[in-house]
Amino acid sequence: MNFKHKNNEDFELNLTPLIDVVFLLLIFFMVTTTFDRETQLKIELPQAAGEQKKDENVMEVSIDANGRFFVNQNEVVNPGLATIKKAMLQAAGDNKTPPLLISADAKATHQSVITVLDAAGQLGFVNITFAANEPKTDP
Repeated sequence: MNFKHKNNEDFELNLTPLIDVVFLLLIFFMVTTTFDRETQLKIELPQAAGEQKKDENVMEVSIDANGRFFVNQNEVVNPGLATIKKAMLQAAGDNKTPPLLISADAKATHQSVITVLDAAGQLGFVNITFAANEPKTDP
């Protein structure tokens, strides 16, 4: 009887193409992902119709439902006018007239919004806008 002797060669699995595909998918998803500006503050904006403007160098003053003030996501310790002005000046830095975006919660008091407007007026900020959500349309 003639038995053939089989050569037992080591089987190798080449993982290089698999790794290449995984990296290409990773790069694809990183490039195509849209990044929304997420905030740590929970502010429910009022609704208003109008066009949307985006500016990179805008200074944002946020007012939450409890009446706390935040300048560029940093909480202002004292809600007094002098403290808010000081925080706004620090956030503005060298820019003497930065665009100012006021993001007030729908349940924030009218007085807190007026306090921010008063501070901005005393500092000479003239480019002031308010953040709002677009109204929901019924189908």
